[in-house]
Amino acid sequence: MLLKGVATLLESKTQLRKKYRQARRNLTPQQQTQASRQALQTVLNNKLLEDAEHIALYLSQDGELSCWDIIDWCWQQGKKTYLPVLDPQRENFLVFVEYHANTQMQTNRFNIPEPVLSLSKAEALPQLHCIFLPLVAFDESGNRLGMGGGFYDRTLAQILCSPLKPQLYGYAHDCQQAPNLTTESWDIPVHKIVTPSRVISI
Repeated sequence: MLLKGVATLLESKTQLRKKYRQARRNLTPQQQTQASRQALQTVLNNKLLEDAEHIALYLSQDGELSCWDIIDWCWQQGKKTYLPVLDPQRENFLVFVEYHANTQMQTNRFNIPEPVLSLSKAEALPQLHCIFLPLVAFDESGNRLGMGGGFYDRTLAQILCSPLKPQLYGYAHDCQQAPNLTTESWDIPVHKIVTPSRVISI
Protein backbone atom coordinates (compact mmCIF):
# COMPACT_ATOMS: atom_id res chain seq x y z
CA MET A 1 0.00 0.00 0.00
CA LEU A 2 2.84 2.36 0.90
CA LEU A 3 4.64 1.63 -2.36
CA LYS A 4 1.44 2.37 -4.25
CA GLY A 5 1.14 5.71 -2.49
CA VAL A 6 4.74 6.62 -3.33
CA ALA A 7 4.19 5.63 -6.97
CA THR A 8 1.05 7.81 -7.11
CA LEU A 9 2.95 10.78 -5.65
CA LEU A 10 5.79 10.38 -8.15
CA GLU A 11 3.31 10.10 -11.01
CA SER A 12 1.56 13.23 -9.80
CA LYS A 13 4.84 15.18 -9.68
CA THR A 14 5.72 13.91 -13.13
CA GLN A 15 2.40 15.17 -14.45
CA LEU A 16 2.86 18.53 -12.71
CA ARG A 17 6.33 18.95 -14.18
CA LYS A 18 5.01 18.20 -17.65
CA LYS A 19 2.14 20.67 -17.23
CA TYR A 20 4.16 23.62 -15.92
CA ARG A 21 7.16 23.07 -18.14
CA GLN A 22 4.79 23.23 -21.10
CA ALA A 23 3.20 26.40 -19.72
CA ARG A 24 6.52 28.23 -19.66
CA ARG A 25 7.53 26.79 -23.06
CA ASN A 26 4.33 28.24 -24.53
CA LEU A 27 5.51 31.79 -23.82
CA THR A 28 6.65 33.61 -26.95
CA PRO A 29 10.17 35.08 -27.20
CA GLN A 30 8.60 38.53 -26.78
CA GLN A 31 6.78 37.43 -23.63
CA GLN A 32 10.00 35.91 -22.28
CA THR A 33 11.91 39.13 -22.90
CA GLN A 34 9.22 41.23 -21.24
CA ALA A 35 9.01 38.86 -18.28
CA SER A 36 12.77 39.07 -17.72
CA ARG A 37 12.64 42.88 -17.71
CA GLN A 38 9.65 42.97 -15.38
CA ALA A 39 11.27 40.46 -13.02
CA LEU A 40 14.36 42.66 -12.74
CA GLN A 41 12.15 45.61 -11.81
CA THR A 42 10.37 43.50 -9.22
CA VAL A 43 13.74 42.51 -7.74
CA LEU A 44 14.92 46.13 -7.64
CA ASN A 45 11.62 47.53 -6.32
CA ASN A 46 11.79 45.06 -3.44
CA LYS A 47 15.48 45.82 -2.83
CA LEU A 48 16.41 42.13 -2.93
CA LEU A 49 19.94 42.87 -4.16
CA GLU A 50 20.57 46.11 -2.33
CA ASP A 51 23.20 44.68 0.05
CA ALA A 52 24.25 41.68 -2.04
CA GLU A 53 27.65 41.63 -3.72
CA HIS A 54 28.01 37.91 -4.57
CA ILE A 55 24.97 36.68 -6.48
CA ALA A 56 24.40 33.21 -7.95
CA LEU A 57 22.04 32.92 -10.90
CA TYR A 58 21.52 30.52 -13.80
CA LEU A 59 21.31 30.50 -17.59
CA SER A 60 17.72 29.75 -18.56
CA GLN A 61 16.73 26.59 -20.42
CA ASP A 62 13.45 25.00 -21.39
CA GLY A 63 11.40 28.19 -21.04
CA GLU A 64 12.71 29.14 -17.59
CA LEU A 65 12.46 32.78 -16.54
CA SER A 66 15.66 34.38 -17.82
CA CYS A 67 18.22 35.90 -15.45
CA TRP A 68 19.97 37.86 -18.20
CA ASP A 69 18.57 41.24 -17.17
CA ILE A 70 19.66 40.69 -13.57
CA ILE A 71 23.09 39.51 -14.68
CA ASP A 72 23.55 42.57 -16.88
CA TRP A 73 22.38 44.88 -14.07
CA CYS A 74 24.80 43.21 -11.62
CA TRP A 75 27.70 43.71 -14.00
CA GLN A 76 26.80 47.39 -14.40
CA GLN A 77 26.72 47.76 -10.62
CA GLY A 78 30.06 46.03 -10.11
CA LYS A 79 28.48 43.05 -8.33
CA LYS A 80 29.92 39.58 -8.85
CA THR A 81 27.75 36.92 -10.48
CA TYR A 82 28.11 33.14 -10.29
CA LEU A 83 26.64 30.18 -12.19
CA PRO A 84 26.10 26.59 -11.05
CA VAL A 85 28.58 24.02 -12.35
CA LEU A 86 28.28 20.25 -11.97
CA ASP A 87 30.76 19.21 -9.30
CA PRO A 88 33.28 16.82 -10.92
CA GLN A 89 34.25 15.35 -7.54
CA ARG A 90 30.79 14.73 -6.06
CA GLU A 91 28.07 13.28 -8.23
CA ASN A 92 24.84 15.30 -8.41
CA PHE A 93 26.26 18.26 -6.47
CA LEU A 94 26.85 21.81 -7.68
CA VAL A 95 29.59 24.37 -7.19
CA PHE A 96 29.17 28.04 -8.00
CA VAL A 97 31.74 29.64 -10.28
CA GLU A 98 32.24 33.33 -11.01
CA TYR A 99 30.74 34.41 -14.33
CA HIS A 100 31.54 37.50 -16.38
CA ALA A 101 31.40 38.51 -20.02
CA ASN A 102 34.71 36.81 -20.89
CA THR A 103 34.23 33.59 -18.91
CA GLN A 104 35.25 30.46 -20.81
CA MET A 105 32.18 28.25 -21.15
CA GLN A 106 31.53 24.58 -21.84
CA THR A 107 28.45 22.38 -22.19
CA ASN A 108 27.72 19.88 -19.41
CA ARG A 109 26.12 16.45 -19.75
CA PHE A 110 22.65 18.01 -19.71
CA ASN A 111 23.62 20.23 -22.64
CA ILE A 112 23.55 23.31 -20.38
CA PRO A 113 26.30 25.94 -20.75
CA GLU A 114 28.42 26.39 -17.63
CA PRO A 115 31.73 28.08 -16.83
CA VAL A 116 34.84 25.95 -17.13
CA LEU A 117 35.56 25.00 -13.54
CA SER A 118 38.38 26.91 -11.91
CA LEU A 119 38.83 26.49 -8.18
CA SER A 120 40.18 30.04 -7.96
CA LYS A 121 36.86 31.29 -9.37
CA ALA A 122 34.60 29.07 -7.24
CA GLU A 123 32.84 30.64 -4.26
CA ALA A 124 32.05 28.85 -1.00
CA LEU A 125 28.31 28.65 -0.42
CA PRO A 126 28.28 30.65 2.85
CA GLN A 127 30.04 33.53 1.09
CA LEU A 128 27.28 33.94 -1.48
CA HIS A 129 24.74 36.58 -0.50
CA CYS A 130 21.87 35.18 -2.55
CA ILE A 131 21.07 32.35 -4.95
CA PHE A 132 18.36 32.41 -7.61
CA LEU A 133 16.89 28.95 -8.15
CA PRO A 134 15.00 27.99 -11.33
CA LEU A 135 11.60 26.45 -10.63
CA VAL A 136 9.19 24.22 -12.49
CA ALA A 137 6.28 25.27 -10.26
CA PHE A 138 5.52 26.98 -6.95
CA ASP A 139 2.50 27.67 -4.78
CA GLU A 140 1.20 30.52 -2.62
CA SER A 141 2.88 29.04 0.47
CA GLY A 142 6.29 29.09 -1.15
CA ASN A 143 6.54 25.37 -1.81
CA ARG A 144 8.54 24.68 -4.95
CA LEU A 145 8.85 21.96 -7.55
CA GLY A 146 12.15 21.50 -9.37
CA MET A 147 13.24 19.20 -12.18
CA GLY A 148 13.54 16.25 -9.81
CA GLY A 149 17.31 15.75 -9.84
CA GLY A 150 17.78 17.23 -6.37
CA PHE A 151 20.97 19.09 -7.31
CA TYR A 152 20.11 22.30 -5.45
CA ASP A 153 18.60 20.51 -2.43
CA ARG A 154 21.62 18.22 -2.09
CA THR A 155 24.07 21.12 -2.46
CA LEU A 156 22.26 23.56 -0.18
CA ALA A 157 21.76 20.99 2.59
CA GLN A 158 25.45 21.51 3.40
CA ILE A 159 24.79 24.98 4.82
CA LEU A 160 21.71 24.31 6.93
CA CYS A 161 23.77 24.53 10.12
CA SER A 162 26.08 27.28 8.90
CA PRO A 163 25.87 30.67 10.65
CA LEU A 164 26.27 32.30 7.24
CA LYS A 165 23.59 31.43 4.71
CA PRO A 166 22.70 32.97 1.34
CA GLN A 167 19.18 34.18 0.73
CA LEU A 168 17.41 31.69 -1.55
CA TYR A 169 15.09 33.11 -4.20
CA GLY A 170 12.88 30.84 -6.27
CA TYR A 171 12.57 32.45 -9.72
CA ALA A 172 9.69 31.66 -12.07
CA HIS A 173 7.02 32.96 -14.43
CA ASP A 174 3.62 33.80 -12.96
CA CYS A 175 2.07 31.04 -15.10
CA GLN A 176 4.06 28.49 -13.08
CA GLN A 177 2.00 28.99 -9.93
CA ALA A 178 0.23 25.81 -8.84
CA PRO A 179 -2.77 25.56 -6.47
CA ASN A 180 -0.82 23.56 -3.92
CA LEU A 181 2.32 21.45 -3.87
CA THR A 182 3.51 18.73 -1.54
CA THR A 183 7.04 18.82 -0.15
CA GLU A 184 9.53 16.18 0.88
CA SER A 185 11.74 16.10 3.98
CA TRP A 186 14.83 16.80 1.87
CA ASP A 187 13.38 19.86 0.10
CA ILE A 188 15.30 22.99 1.09
CA PRO A 189 12.84 25.88 1.55
CA VAL A 190 13.45 29.19 -0.18
CA HIS A 191 13.14 32.58 1.50
CA LYS A 192 11.17 34.17 -1.31
CA ILE A 193 9.49 33.32 -4.60
CA VAL A 194 10.11 35.99 -7.24
CA THR A 195 8.01 36.35 -10.39
CA PRO A 196 7.72 39.20 -12.91
CA SER A 197 4.74 40.61 -11.01
CA ARG A 198 5.45 40.03 -7.32
CA VAL A 199 7.50 38.63 -4.45
CA ILE A 200 6.11 35.98 -2.09
CA SER A 201 7.94 36.08 1.24
CA ILE A 202 8.05 32.77 3.04
